[in-house]
Amino acid sequence: MSKLIFVNLPVSDLPRSMAFYEALGAVNNEQFTDHTAACMVFSETIHVMLLTHDKFRQFTPKAIANARETTEVLICMSADSRDDVDGTIAKAEAAGGTIDVGPKQDYGFMYGRSFEDLDGHIWEVMWMDMEAAKETMGEMASA
Repeated sequence: MSKLIFVNLPVSDLPRSMAFYEALGAVNNEQFTDHTAACMVFSETIHVMLLTHDKFRQFTPKAIANARETTEVLICMSADSRDDVDGTIAKAEAAGGTIDVGPKQDYGFMYGRSFEDLDGHIWEVMWMDMEAAKETMGEMASA
């Protein structure tokens, strides 16, 4: 069985955040959604749990970081192509996200861009040509 990843994010406006992630292509799993939390599914293995601040506080004694002022985590999701990276970034911008908060990364065999969601959580979207990456890394090791 594949391991699943559940990224838990505190959000200030649950319905608005759900709409943002739906605009990126996530599907709401209603079985794990109520007025305090929503399970947004990107794939069979990637789920994002959007939690109201009150709900999030039930899982940690620590203060909730203000992601607009402090980076608590960088989340990276793979893409199928360079165009897929750009398409995801365009969807994030259209849904109200802030795009290219980090520098674009273009190494030929690897391409990535980033966005902030409505609460300031930073997501990277990355494509990599694995064969070209192996070649490049092999050449670098030989040098």
